[in-house]
Amino acid sequence: RMSRHAKKLRDHDINPCLAETDATTKCMDDNNYNKDMCTDYFLKYKNCRTFWHGIMMQRKRSGVKPEMPSAEERKKILESMG
Repeated sequence: RMSRHAKKLRDHDINPCLAETDATTKCMDDNNYNKDMCTDYFLKYKNCRTFWHGIMMQRKRSGVKPEMPSAEERKKILESMG
């Protein structure tokens, strides 16, 4: 059974970087945990976290709830950016 914390991390509405997390984990599994082989995946994950953290902080300052946009809302934000 997954802990509540683990379930949250698997929830698309809570974790905006689920795809990047999974891709990084798969790369590490496929490359015998050689981090050098997965540099691009780590960078994509870091960029994702940085981007959505910025959005979350902006919403928090503006008093917008929830602070993390839902998966559907995030999709629209990304589409509006091109």
